[in-house]
Amino acid sequence: MSGDYSETQVIVVGAGPVGLLLAGELRLAGTDVVVLDKLTAPTTESRASTLHSRTMEVLDTRGLLDGLGDIPNDPSGHFGGIPFDLALPGPYPGQWKVAQTRLEEVLGQWAADLGADIRRGHELTSLTETGDLVTAEARGPDGTVSTVRAAYAVGCDGEHSAVRRLGGFEFPGTGAERELLRADVAGIDIPGRRFERLEGGLAIAARRPDGVTRVMVHEFGARPRPGAPSFEEVADTWKRITGEDIGGGTPLWVNSFGDASRQAASYRRGRLLLAGDAAHQQMPIGGQALNLGLQDAFNLGWKLAAVVSGHGGEALLDSYHEERHAVGRAVQANIRTQALLLLGGPEVDAIREVFAELTGHEDVRTHLAGMITGLDVRHGAGSQDPAAGGGGARGGGGGV
Repeated sequence: MSGDYSETQVIVVGAGPVGLLLAGELRLAGTDVVVLDKLTAPTTESRASTLHSRTMEVLDTRGLLDGLGDIPNDPSGHFGGIPFDLALPGPYPGQWKVAQTRLEEVLGQWAADLGADIRRGHELTSLTETGDLVTAEARGPDGTVSTVRAAYAVGCDGEHSAVRRLGGFEFPGTGAERELLRADVAGIDIPGRRFERLEGGLAIAARRPDGVTRVMVHEFGARPRPGAPSFEEVADTWKRITGEDIGGGTPLWVNSFGDASRQAASYRRGRLLLAGDAAHQQMPIGGQALNLGLQDAFNLGWKLAAVVSGHGGEALLDSYHEERHAVGRAVQANIRTQALLLLGGPEVDAIREVFAELTGHEDVRTHLAGMITGLDVRHGAGSQDPAAGGGGARGGGGGV
């Protein structure tokens, strides 16, 4: 069943934090944008909770920090579960705790106030590029298929990106070999655990101010399971590793994430582009997954707006791939290292001891802190303005 037809300048697919930040950036530059998202309402799952220094700078330049309220700060971070101090000189040292649901709410309101056309409940079904136009078809909440045409389309629709699939982007890399089970559980009272390595596996437990406890557990040697885990599976694994029974609690959210590592061969194919997890899939360790995507969007927004308005050439869009692909590749390398240190069994204990000793040296600590917080990445001519080159960073927002 056919529906509406509309035209815009840029189509953004995905109304998560990355897509909403990109939409806001485009509107700031006067670019018309339609955002398509298959969910009928924002998710209530707060997968991510951490923002690092570079992203805080980015949000500050857009006046968005006040809307996030009082943001708790923690200077302590980790590399593969080995704790060390993340703080570096700058206005926002360390890491900052913001629930992804709140971040999406603020970014969504900001983008909408700027005039972004956000269409929820619209699932992308077709994407074609013809000449100087991209045509997208999306199935709406009532089953009606609407058509939107634009000069460019950007996939910000996650690791299972429809834009990446429909656009024919290559996505090489490796599948998951290990996984971490995760659940938010109400009604349990267990000791806090920060990357506690026990005989059979790894256990993490953190109680939130609202009384809900987030547990994460990995059993050494266990392979990723097909599909999402049940709470019973999480509770059984937790009991085997810790001896504690959490089965009587009320699960509010259950999922798992693995150590798959993939990156699009190109972030741009003609008039189609990728950002965030659509462009790179990695285990969310060290708070690097979400903000890597947010900073993709910040880099791309002004460049794409300039090209659409005729104030920039195609080379400007090519620079988006050149800059952000290199950053993404570096992040994936450090995350693969962290995954081994975090989820490896007794065979990695000696390596962990060496890393723990090295983090005691200030130059090593500074190097790792810059890598994780994004403060070691500057695009362009080395400006200290986070907007230089689009505020490239290896930041993070979630995971472990």
